[in-house]
Amino acid sequence: MSGKVNLWGTHGATVLGITLVLFMLGLLLCIEYHSYRLTHDAQERITYKVDLSPDVSDSLALCRKADVERMPYVKKVDYISKQKAAEIFSEDLGEDFVGFIGYNPLYPSLMVNFNVSLLPDNSTEALDQFCLDVDSLEGVTGVAYQENVVDELREVFYKLSWFLIVFVALLLIITVVLIASLIRIAIYGRRDAIATMRMVGAKTGFIMRPFLWRSILYGAMGGLIASVLTTLTLWVFSNQFSLPLTSPAHFTWYALIAVILVLAGVIISYLSTAVTVRRYIAKH
Repeated sequence: MSGKVNLWGTHGATVLGITLVLFMLGLLLCIEYHSYRLTHDAQERITYKVDLSPDVSDSLALCRKADVERMPYVKKVDYISKQKAAEIFSEDLGEDFVGFIGYNPLYPSLMVNFNVSLLPDNSTEALDQFCLDVDSLEGVTGVAYQENVVDELREVFYKLSWFLIVFVALLLIITVVLIASLIRIAIYGRRDAIATMRMVGAKTGFIMRPFLWRSILYGAMGGLIASVLTTLTLWVFSNQFSLPLTSPAHFTWYALIAVILVLAGVIISYLSTAVTVRRYIAKH
Protein backbone atom coordinates (compact mmCIF):
# COMPACT_ATOMS: atom_id res chain seq x y z
CA MET A 1 0.00 0.00 0.00
CA SER A 2 2.80 2.33 0.88
CA GLY A 3 4.46 1.69 -2.49
CA LYS A 4 1.32 2.82 -4.26
CA VAL A 5 1.12 5.97 -2.14
CA ASN A 6 4.73 6.79 -3.03
CA LEU A 7 4.00 6.12 -6.70
CA TRP A 8 1.02 8.46 -6.74
CA GLY A 9 3.15 11.02 -4.92
CA THR A 10 5.72 10.70 -7.69
CA HIS A 11 3.02 11.21 -10.34
CA GLY A 12 1.81 14.32 -8.53
CA ALA A 13 5.36 15.64 -8.22
CA THR A 14 5.90 15.08 -11.94
CA VAL A 15 2.78 17.02 -12.90
CA LEU A 16 3.61 19.74 -10.38
CA GLY A 17 7.17 20.09 -11.68
CA ILE A 18 6.00 20.32 -15.30
CA THR A 19 3.29 22.83 -14.33
CA LEU A 20 5.64 25.16 -12.44
CA VAL A 21 8.24 25.21 -15.18
CA LEU A 22 5.64 25.77 -17.91
CA PHE A 23 4.00 28.46 -15.76
CA MET A 24 7.31 30.35 -15.65
CA LEU A 25 7.68 29.82 -19.38
CA GLY A 26 4.18 31.22 -19.95
CA LEU A 27 4.94 34.32 -17.89
CA LEU A 28 8.17 34.89 -19.82
CA LEU A 29 6.33 34.54 -23.15
CA CYS A 30 3.74 37.08 -21.97
CA ILE A 31 6.51 39.47 -20.89
CA GLU A 32 8.20 39.03 -24.26
CA TYR A 33 4.92 39.71 -26.09
CA HIS A 34 4.04 42.84 -24.11
CA SER A 35 7.61 44.21 -24.22
CA TYR A 36 7.56 43.86 -28.00
CA ARG A 37 4.10 45.43 -28.23
CA LEU A 38 5.02 48.41 -26.02
CA THR A 39 8.30 49.00 -27.84
CA HIS A 40 6.51 48.67 -31.18
CA ASP A 41 3.84 51.21 -30.14
CA ALA A 42 6.46 53.61 -28.78
CA GLN A 43 8.43 53.45 -32.04
CA GLU A 44 5.32 54.15 -34.08
CA ARG A 45 4.56 57.21 -31.93
CA ILE A 46 7.92 58.77 -32.84
CA THR A 47 7.16 61.51 -35.33
CA TYR A 48 9.43 62.59 -38.18
CA LYS A 49 8.96 66.28 -38.92
CA VAL A 50 9.32 67.27 -42.58
CA ASP A 51 9.85 71.06 -42.72
CA LEU A 52 8.45 72.84 -45.76
CA SER A 53 9.40 76.20 -47.23
CA PRO A 54 7.67 79.13 -45.50
CA ASP A 55 6.20 80.35 -48.81
CA VAL A 56 4.96 76.97 -50.01
CA SER A 57 1.35 76.91 -51.18
CA ASP A 58 -1.27 74.62 -49.69
CA SER A 59 -1.65 72.80 -53.02
CA LEU A 60 2.10 72.08 -53.24
CA ALA A 61 2.13 71.06 -49.55
CA LEU A 62 -0.69 68.59 -50.18
CA CYS A 63 1.22 67.22 -53.19
CA ARG A 64 4.27 66.68 -50.95
CA LYS A 65 1.96 64.98 -48.42
CA ALA A 66 0.73 62.58 -51.12
CA ASP A 67 4.33 61.91 -52.23
CA VAL A 68 5.40 61.02 -48.68
CA GLU A 69 2.33 58.81 -48.14
CA ARG A 70 3.34 56.72 -51.16
CA MET A 71 6.81 56.05 -49.76
CA PRO A 72 7.58 52.62 -48.23
CA TYR A 73 6.95 52.00 -44.50
CA VAL A 74 4.92 55.21 -44.02
CA LYS A 75 1.86 54.71 -41.83
CA LYS A 76 0.39 58.22 -41.46
CA VAL A 77 1.14 61.75 -42.62
CA ASP A 78 -0.44 64.89 -41.11
CA TYR A 79 -0.12 68.31 -42.73
CA ILE A 80 0.39 71.20 -40.30
CA SER A 81 -0.05 74.60 -41.97
CA LYS A 82 1.55 77.79 -40.68
CA GLN A 83 -1.77 78.88 -39.16
CA LYS A 84 -2.32 75.51 -37.49
CA ALA A 85 1.25 75.51 -36.14
CA ALA A 86 0.68 78.98 -34.70
CA GLU A 87 -2.55 77.86 -33.01
CA ILE A 88 -0.84 74.84 -31.44
CA PHE A 89 2.11 76.92 -30.26
CA SER A 90 -0.20 79.61 -28.84
CA GLU A 91 -2.14 76.98 -26.88
CA ASP A 92 1.08 75.57 -25.44
CA LEU A 93 2.41 79.06 -24.69
CA GLY A 94 -0.85 80.34 -23.22
CA GLU A 95 -0.91 83.59 -25.25
CA ASP A 96 -1.11 84.82 -28.83
CA PHE A 97 2.56 85.23 -29.76
CA VAL A 98 1.69 86.19 -33.36
CA GLY A 99 -0.13 89.32 -32.20
CA PHE A 100 2.81 90.12 -29.91
CA ILE A 101 5.62 89.92 -32.48
CA GLY A 102 3.49 90.96 -35.47
CA TYR A 103 4.09 87.98 -37.79
CA ASN A 104 4.08 84.19 -37.86
CA PRO A 105 7.67 82.84 -37.90
CA LEU A 106 6.65 79.18 -37.98
CA TYR A 107 7.03 76.95 -41.02
CA PRO A 108 4.44 74.52 -42.42
CA SER A 109 5.39 70.89 -41.92
CA LEU A 110 4.43 67.27 -42.45
CA MET A 111 4.30 64.97 -39.41
CA VAL A 112 5.21 61.41 -40.48
CA ASN A 113 4.75 58.18 -38.52
CA PHE A 114 6.07 54.81 -39.69
CA ASN A 115 4.63 51.32 -39.64
CA VAL A 116 7.43 49.69 -37.66
CA SER A 117 6.31 46.15 -38.49
CA LEU A 118 7.05 46.83 -42.19
CA LEU A 119 10.55 48.18 -41.60
CA PRO A 120 13.42 45.84 -42.54
CA ASP A 121 15.86 44.48 -39.96
CA ASN A 122 18.37 47.22 -40.71
CA SER A 123 15.81 49.98 -40.23
CA THR A 124 18.47 52.65 -39.72
CA GLU A 125 19.48 52.51 -43.38
CA ALA A 126 15.82 52.52 -44.47
CA LEU A 127 15.05 55.61 -42.37
CA ASP A 128 18.20 57.38 -43.59
CA GLN A 129 17.15 56.66 -47.18
CA PHE A 130 13.68 58.02 -46.40
CA CYS A 131 15.20 61.27 -45.13
CA LEU A 132 17.32 61.60 -48.28
CA ASP A 133 14.35 60.93 -50.57
CA VAL A 134 12.11 63.42 -48.77
CA ASP A 135 14.84 66.07 -48.58
CA SER A 136 15.18 65.95 -52.37
CA LEU A 137 11.52 66.89 -52.94
CA GLU A 138 10.62 70.40 -54.06
CA GLY A 139 9.48 72.64 -51.21
CA VAL A 140 11.13 70.53 -48.46
CA THR A 141 13.79 72.26 -46.36
CA GLY A 142 14.74 69.38 -44.06
CA VAL A 143 13.73 66.38 -41.98
CA ALA A 144 14.01 66.33 -38.19
CA TYR A 145 13.51 63.46 -35.77
CA GLN A 146 14.72 62.34 -32.35
CA GLU A 147 17.47 60.01 -33.51
CA ASN A 148 18.68 59.24 -29.98
CA VAL A 149 15.22 58.13 -28.89
CA VAL A 150 14.88 55.82 -31.89
CA ASP A 151 18.29 54.23 -31.31
CA GLU A 152 17.75 53.85 -27.56
CA LEU A 153 14.35 52.19 -28.00
CA ARG A 154 15.74 49.78 -30.56
CA GLU A 155 18.72 48.92 -28.34
CA VAL A 156 16.57 48.38 -25.24
CA PHE A 157 14.20 46.09 -27.15
CA TYR A 158 16.98 43.93 -28.59
CA LYS A 159 18.74 43.61 -25.22
CA LEU A 160 15.49 42.63 -23.49
CA SER A 161 14.64 40.16 -26.25
CA TRP A 162 18.01 38.43 -26.06
CA PHE A 163 17.88 38.32 -22.27
CA LEU A 164 14.46 36.63 -22.36
CA ILE A 165 15.54 34.22 -25.10
CA VAL A 166 18.59 33.11 -23.08
CA PHE A 167 16.50 32.85 -19.91
CA VAL A 168 13.84 30.74 -21.65
CA ALA A 169 16.55 28.47 -23.11
CA LEU A 170 18.04 27.91 -19.65
CA LEU A 171 14.56 27.28 -18.29
CA LEU A 172 13.92 24.62 -20.92
CA ILE A 173 17.18 22.87 -20.02
CA ILE A 174 16.17 22.89 -16.36
CA THR A 175 12.76 21.54 -17.39
CA VAL A 176 14.25 18.57 -19.23
CA VAL A 177 16.57 17.73 -16.31
CA LEU A 178 13.76 18.04 -13.77
CA ILE A 179 11.31 15.90 -15.75
CA ALA A 180 14.01 13.28 -16.40
CA SER A 181 14.74 13.07 -12.67
CA LEU A 182 11.05 12.68 -11.82
CA ILE A 183 10.62 10.03 -14.53
CA ARG A 184 13.55 8.07 -13.07
CA ILE A 185 11.77 8.05 -9.72
CA ALA A 186 8.57 6.83 -11.41
CA ILE A 187 10.52 4.08 -13.22
CA TYR A 188 12.17 3.03 -9.97
CA GLY A 189 8.69 2.62 -8.44
CA ARG A 190 7.75 0.29 -11.34
CA ARG A 191 11.05 -1.57 -11.48
CA ASP A 192 9.48 -4.90 -10.44
CA ALA A 193 6.85 -4.67 -13.19
CA ILE A 194 9.53 -3.79 -15.76
CA ALA A 195 11.68 -6.73 -14.67
CA THR A 196 8.70 -9.08 -14.95
CA MET A 197 7.87 -7.85 -18.46
CA ARG A 198 11.48 -8.37 -19.56
CA MET A 199 11.48 -11.88 -18.15
CA VAL A 200 8.49 -12.87 -20.30
CA GLY A 201 10.18 -11.44 -23.40
CA ALA A 202 8.46 -8.05 -23.73
CA LYS A 203 10.18 -5.75 -26.22
CA THR A 204 11.50 -2.30 -25.35
CA GLY A 205 8.71 -0.53 -27.23
CA PHE A 206 6.04 -2.48 -25.34
CA ILE A 207 7.65 -1.63 -21.98
CA MET A 208 8.02 2.02 -22.90
CA ARG A 209 4.48 2.46 -24.21
CA PRO A 210 2.64 3.03 -20.88
CA PHE A 211 5.35 5.45 -19.70
CA LEU A 212 5.14 7.42 -22.96
CA TRP A 213 1.34 7.65 -22.88
CA ARG A 214 1.50 8.73 -19.25
CA SER A 215 4.15 11.36 -20.13
CA ILE A 216 1.86 12.78 -22.85
CA LEU A 217 -0.98 12.98 -20.33
CA TYR A 218 1.22 14.63 -17.70
CA GLY A 219 2.62 17.12 -20.23
CA ALA A 220 -0.87 18.08 -21.44
CA MET A 221 -2.14 18.41 -17.85
CA GLY A 222 0.87 20.52 -16.87
CA GLY A 223 0.40 22.77 -19.92
CA LEU A 224 -3.32 23.27 -19.26
CA ILE A 225 -2.79 24.04 -15.56
CA ALA A 226 0.10 26.39 -16.41
CA SER A 227 -2.14 28.18 -18.95
CA VAL A 228 -4.84 28.67 -16.32
CA LEU A 229 -2.29 29.96 -13.78
CA THR A 230 -0.81 32.34 -16.36
CA THR A 231 -4.29 33.67 -17.20
CA LEU A 232 -5.11 34.19 -13.52
CA THR A 233 -1.79 35.99 -12.97
CA LEU A 234 -2.46 38.35 -15.88
CA TRP A 235 -5.97 39.01 -14.57
CA VAL A 236 -4.67 39.80 -11.05
CA PHE A 237 -1.95 42.13 -12.36
CA SER A 238 -4.43 43.83 -14.69
CA ASN A 239 -6.87 44.53 -11.84
CA GLN A 240 -4.32 45.41 -9.16
CA PHE A 241 -2.20 47.79 -11.26
CA SER A 242 -4.86 48.99 -13.76
CA LEU A 243 -2.95 47.57 -16.74
CA PRO A 244 -4.67 46.76 -20.07
CA LEU A 245 -3.50 43.14 -19.96
CA THR A 246 -6.96 41.61 -20.39
CA SER A 247 -7.95 43.58 -23.46
CA PRO A 248 -9.69 41.45 -26.14
CA ALA A 249 -6.97 42.56 -28.56
CA HIS A 250 -4.54 40.26 -26.72
CA PHE A 251 -6.75 37.17 -26.57
CA THR A 252 -5.44 35.67 -29.82
CA TRP A 253 -1.86 35.86 -28.56
CA TYR A 254 -2.83 34.49 -25.16
CA ALA A 255 -4.54 31.54 -26.86
CA LEU A 256 -1.41 30.96 -28.93
CA ILE A 257 0.74 31.02 -25.76
CA ALA A 258 -1.62 28.50 -24.13
CA VAL A 259 -1.27 26.17 -27.14
CA ILE A 260 2.52 26.58 -27.00
CA LEU A 261 2.55 25.63 -23.31
CA VAL A 262 0.51 22.48 -23.90
CA LEU A 263 2.63 21.43 -26.87
CA ALA A 264 5.84 22.23 -24.98
CA GLY A 265 4.67 20.16 -22.02
CA VAL A 266 3.78 17.18 -24.24
CA ILE A 267 6.95 17.30 -26.35
CA ILE A 268 9.36 17.84 -23.46
CA SER A 269 7.71 15.16 -21.29
CA TYR A 270 7.59 12.68 -24.17
CA LEU A 271 11.23 13.13 -25.19
CA SER A 272 12.51 13.14 -21.60
CA THR A 273 10.56 9.98 -20.81
CA ALA A 274 11.64 8.18 -23.99
CA VAL A 275 15.33 8.88 -23.37
CA THR A 276 15.18 8.06 -19.65
CA VAL A 277 13.21 4.80 -20.02
CA ARG A 278 15.36 3.58 -22.91
CA ARG A 279 18.54 4.21 -20.94
CA TYR A 280 17.14 2.46 -17.88
CA ILE A 281 16.10 -0.62 -19.87
CA ALA A 282 19.48 -0.73 -21.65
CA LYS A 283 21.34 -0.70 -18.31
CA HIS A 284 19.11 -3.31 -16.66
